[in-house]
Amino acid sequence: MTAAPILTRPAPGQFRTELIATLRLAGPLAAANILQMAVFATDVMFVSRLGQEPLAASSLAVAIFAVMLMAFYGLTGAVAALIAAELGRRRHAVREVRRSVRMALWLCVFLGIGGIAVCFNGEAMVRATGQTPVLAKLAGDFLRVCALSVIPMLVVNVLRTFVSAMGRPIFATVITAIAIGVNALGNWALVFGHLGMPPLGLLGSPLASFITACLTVLAYCLAIRSDRRLRRMHIFGRWWRPEWSRMRQIVALGLPIALTLMAEGGLFSSAAFLMGRIGEAQLAAHTVALQIASIFFQVPFGIGQAATIRVGYHFGARDREAVGRAGWAAFLVCMAFVGVSAAAMLLAPRLIVAAYIDINAPENAAMIVFAIQYLAVAAAFQLVDGAQAVIAGVLRGLQDTRVPMVIAVVSYWLAGFTTAYWLGFNTSLEGIGVWIGLAVGLTVAAILLLIRWVGRARFNLLPSATFG
Repeated sequence: MTAAPILTRPAPGQFRTELIATLRLAGPLAAANILQMAVFATDVMFVSRLGQEPLAASSLAVAIFAVMLMAFYGLTGAVAALIAAELGRRRHAVREVRRSVRMALWLCVFLGIGGIAVCFNGEAMVRATGQTPVLAKLAGDFLRVCALSVIPMLVVNVLRTFVSAMGRPIFATVITAIAIGVNALGNWALVFGHLGMPPLGLLGSPLASFITACLTVLAYCLAIRSDRRLRRMHIFGRWWRPEWSRMRQIVALGLPIALTLMAEGGLFSSAAFLMGRIGEAQLAAHTVALQIASIFFQVPFGIGQAATIRVGYHFGARDREAVGRAGWAAFLVCMAFVGVSAAAMLLAPRLIVAAYIDINAPENAAMIVFAIQYLAVAAAFQLVDGAQAVIAGVLRGLQDTRVPMVIAVVSYWLAGFTTAYWLGFNTSLEGIGVWIGLAVGLTVAAILLLIRWVGRARFNLLPSATFG
């Protein structure tokens, strides 16, 4: 059987065809997400060689930068649902797609200016958390260089969203893979002073990220120009012309997504501070276990991105049955993967942890015990974490973002953080209690989002009629 094109509407009942289309879209997106984590890991690898203090300073700076960037990505990334719906309504929606992308790029500039202001006030923000003046100064300097990257990174996110929504997700995978090499070379040259460059130390890493982001923008532009389907959209045409109604539509759809991502990211960031109060070994183990869980999570996250596009396409075509097929196909693919990843965490935790730390070193004994315990909880919440990621993506395809935002805040903070704090500091569970709190937050979110998806007709989330 010939694989179905990514952006086509299967005939009624062809669930297998929808499943194939979802896999073809989700695979490259998940791979690109994992590769993007490798880009960030490259920075850590080079900065860690400078010593504990520079590494700690960069970690604090990246924590601020990452949460901000995550929110901005959610806001500008809302354009995926709009592009998919426009293509569903009319296959050759050149003008509509161009307007959406143009306004998303304008939004990158507006948000970027605000992001630059945040970066230039980074030292004061770090000081407010009670860090030492020296550490705050290093982190503030790091963030000021990071300010250069805000706008190009946001532009990369929009262009990546565009090529993926247009059915060319492989470009995202290839370009992100190339970015790893560029970023590694830039860190090697600028941090330590190779290739005739001055040794900039800690500040060389964010400068390498800026160069990588700019070259990535150029790579996407070349990819778009080289592909006939992408080129005919002329997304840079009349770039000076505003479409304020489209801008308001992106913001209205994207702002709840941004707040949702901040709520989830904030829960996991706050868990690190709770762990730090419990003990250093627990914090170190938490960092390792969370990094492992985050890598596994990139696949469900990619499936959720694919679900937004597939469901959004059928939503635009007003095909209620196809919307259901696309949503359940993404859910099935996700559950199959997280079942495997959960089994791996339960059956081979030491092997997985060994990829990060030396399990034979006596000084790491306590940390390894804690990390394996946390992975057992992570294995349990793989199912609900994957479910909430995919269902959230499905609902975004239906352009339903406000209620999911409320669900996220209630689930992650009222249920999750409260449970994590109480179990961590009022019972003997300590670190395990914090991780159980994370699992509770994700479970509540998954259940409430699933209820909303199953009741999509009752909640008036579906298009009014089928046509075409």
